[in-house]
Amino acid sequence: MRAAAPAVRPGGPRPDTAEPQTDRLRYLDAATRQIARGMDLDEMLQELCRAAVPAFADVALVHLYDPLPVGDEVADPPGVLRLHAMDHAPLPKAAVRGSGPLPPVADTARAAEVVQLSPTGPLAGLLRAGRPVFGDLPGIRSVVAELLGVANSPGTVPPGRRLILAPLHGRSHAMGSVVLIRGPGRADFTGDDLLVASQLATHTALGIHKAVLYAREASVADALQRMMLPPSLPKPAGVQLASRYLPASRTAQVGGDWYDAILLPGNRVALVIGDVMGHSMTSAAIMGQLRTIVQTLAGLDLPPDEVLHHLDEQAERLGSEHTATCLYAMYDPVLHRLLVSNAGHLPPVLLHPDGSTEVLPVPPGVPIGVGGGGFESTEMHAPAGSTLLLYTDGLVESRDSDVLTGVDRLRARLRAAASGSGPPAPAEVCDQALGTLGAGNRDDDIALLAARFEGILPETVAYWYMAPRPQTARQARRLTRRTLRDWGLDALVESTELMVSEVVANAVRFASRPITLRLLCTDVLRCEVGDNSPLVPRMRHARLSDEGGRGLFLVDQLAQSWGATRVSTGKVVWFEQPLPGPLGDQEHT
Repeated sequence: MRAAAPAVRPGGPRPDTAEPQTDRLRYLDAATRQIARGMDLDEMLQELCRAAVPAFADVALVHLYDPLPVGDEVADPPGVLRLHAMDHAPLPKAAVRGSGPLPPVADTARAAEVVQLSPTGPLAGLLRAGRPVFGDLPGIRSVVAELLGVANSPGTVPPGRRLILAPLHGRSHAMGSVVLIRGPGRADFTGDDLLVASQLATHTALGIHKAVLYAREASVADALQRMMLPPSLPKPAGVQLASRYLPASRTAQVGGDWYDAILLPGNRVALVIGDVMGHSMTSAAIMGQLRTIVQTLAGLDLPPDEVLHHLDEQAERLGSEHTATCLYAMYDPVLHRLLVSNAGHLPPVLLHPDGSTEVLPVPPGVPIGVGGGGFESTEMHAPAGSTLLLYTDGLVESRDSDVLTGVDRLRARLRAAASGSGPPAPAEVCDQALGTLGAGNRDDDIALLAARFEGILPETVAYWYMAPRPQTARQARRLTRRTLRDWGLDALVESTELMVSEVVANAVRFASRPITLRLLCTDVLRCEVGDNSPLVPRMRHARLSDEGGRGLFLVDQLAQSWGATRVSTGKVVWFEQPLPGPLGDQEHT
């Protein structure tokens, strides 16, 4: 139920005697400016009540349609009015507040939370007409009694001209009503007061209309932005991931911050953080386009600097004046290496296992959309147990401090997170990085992506280069058999040999350079075969008379999952199998 309880403003003139016209206009000017200060629906109604009580009336009640009509798509509003309760008022829901002695209706109005309207009833007709009326109008007392929830006792409604019912009428719809009541100790409303009430209601209705449209647009933009963020993060071997996204405190501040984690061939993972300049629905839409472009480029397995170079080219083709910052990092858990390229974004912070922090020395580059390129990839060691934190500027920049001060504070919070026993989990790092920002005022969106590097032990990886010859499939089977027995995976020897033989034989047919065979034993057994041909194999159903064409069908039947990925040097065909027995119930790192 949408309902409005009045607020009291101490002081202010009481119109007990006839006021000069200039005083009435002066009051109306101050009241409309006060109403216009409201930023959202609740603030708008609070300001209306503060402006009306006690300067103009002793009690003010506002009923609004639920849901409120928005735009021009609804011809007639729904038939439910709700009394709007102020969030800040320390009173029961639907309570009435006024100044001085209240009329009897104040006690009975506590039950007036929901009013079911008849589309053909007198109250609905008054609301559609849009003109304020006095309480002494014939039949109006029963209408107001219905509105106040005392339909069976219309005698509790203040008699005479001590009550005004002013409909709230937007540009094309009735939105509700405001009831203004004067107590027994004050003079009745006059005809001029009816005009004042009409102006108060008109300005309030227009403000409500704008507030509802504004809230709807902001809600759509926020939903659009959240839908474009990854619903969940992948779980690659050798790295743990966590993320946070906090929108700006003000509804208007809908930005273009985004993060992503993308699985790459060879158990690698791409870590992405970006920020589109500006705060609008356009920023959120551009963010979605850039994120999609990055995902497509990452699928090509390009180096980070080339990803940003192509992203910059595509951003220029979008024809938008918006620019964006982006940082793209590629982590290899086998080599424990990190490859990073930056396009004008803030450098990431690395939390070492000993609790020390480091701002990675990555060349800043120019933002996406500026043109000129010149991006560089920086390679560095990623020690096991360390955590990389990628973030947007909303985390470290505010009206009170510059970026350098914010980064220093961030590093101090991360050191505090590592002061406990053992390295903190990525989720703990994100929470510690945010500190008290989660509940405070924020001028900008905040996006975080934390990656704890665990790596893959060298003894769980086997890697070979083999010439593309007819004998290579037999060689691959022999190497696979020996490796699996060394790892204690005898139960997987037969099926893995068969699948490796089929995939390697297919690679030999098209490769003109040495092919690669890699086995990884993590929480699953993964086999990868790479060659320099970009032709990706497709599974087909062979006929009984065909001599071949059954290789990938066998892989599809025997493997838990399989796939083929194009890379910059050709392609990689891979398949995975669950580990047998108790090995399959634990992660191998």
